[in-house]
Order: sequence, then C-alpha cells, then structure tokens
Amino acid sequence: MGYNPQDRFFKKAKEEGFAARSVYKLEEIDKKFKVFRRGQTVLDLGAAPGSWSQFASQKVGENGRVLGVDLSPVTVSLPNAVFIQADLYDLNLEEVFREHGFVPPFDLVISDMAPKTTGIKSADQAKSMALCELALDVALRFLKPGGTFVCKFFQSGEFGQLRNAIKKEFERVEALKPESTRSISKEIFLIGLRKKPSSK
Repeated sequence: MGYNPQDRFFKKAKEEGFAARSVYKLEEIDKKFKVFRRGQTVLDLGAAPGSWSQFASQKVGENGRVLGVDLSPVTVSLPNAVFIQADLYDLNLEEVFREHGFVPPFDLVISDMAPKTTGIKSADQAKSMALCELALDVALRFLKPGGTFVCKFFQSGEFGQLRNAIKKEFERVEALKPESTRSISKEIFLIGLRKKPSSK
C-alpha cells in the first residue's frame, strides 16, 4: 500500500478538532504508561502545530498548565497553555518561566522535536539525536523527581546510547512505536518514567 497523507488518523484528528494526527501517538503513550494526571504542569518541546499541547491541556485540566516551545508558531488557543516561538538552543528558559508564571519543576517534559529532514539519512539521524539530547538536558534541569520524560527519536545506531542516557536518570525506560506512526517512518518514542531524585 502506498503512502497516504490523509489516512484514518489524519481524518480522525480533523473530526476531533486536533491540530495534527500526531496527537494519537501521545494518546497511546498515555494509555500504556498513564503519564498524565489532573493539575500537572507540562513542558512541551517542539509543540507546533499544537496537537500534543491540546491533548496535554485536556488531560491536566483547568488547574494544570502547559508551556509549549517551537521554532514555528502555534496557532491553537488553549485556556491553560502558553506558547513561545523561539529556538530552544537560544532560549533562557528560566526567564521564560518567570515571565509567564511557571515555577519549575515540571511534572512532564515531552518532546516531539524533529529536524527539518534533508533526505540524507545519517545527517537526519544525527540531528534527531542532538535534539533528543537537548530535550533530555532540559528534562534533567526542570523535571521533578518522579516526573516523566517523552522524546521522539529517528532510529539509528545511537538508539542504545540514548536509551542508556535516559536509563541512568530514570527508574524505567520504555520504547514505543505507536500504532498511528506511519509504517514508512523510522521514528520511535522513548519514555523515561520516574525521574531519579539524584538527577540534576
């Protein structure tokens, strides 16, 4: 079967009012690992076009808050979410938190960040690894002990290295290729559960 950009998950997202089909990847992660609860604060890295933040916003409820960061603008409007358009590499996160009334640590750091693909497999994989390392560094700085980390990774020989880096800081690490991931896609999600108190 050929590549179909408008598959059933695309149509379902449209029907349910989500900004993108990627919402169902996060939903499956939550169903499997129960990462969301009411009242949590969530840091969403690579938030555009906003479907992960939409899902997080619903799950944490009116007493929870979501902060989304992306290079691209996020146009969805959510009562309990704030979006920053910026490059995470250049951003002073402490300043952003202060400015928007967020007090770390966060309950979850989730990252759907992906490089702009070039078609050169090794280059794209290396960029994906670098973004995962960046997301993990943010999680180690601003995630509470017992908190959850989720990141998207383009499969490569560095998978073991990344998984070990997460394993060192979290009590449990899981890898998942959600059902809604396109069959041609090389992406996989790594989930760090229960951040160890000894982390940064």
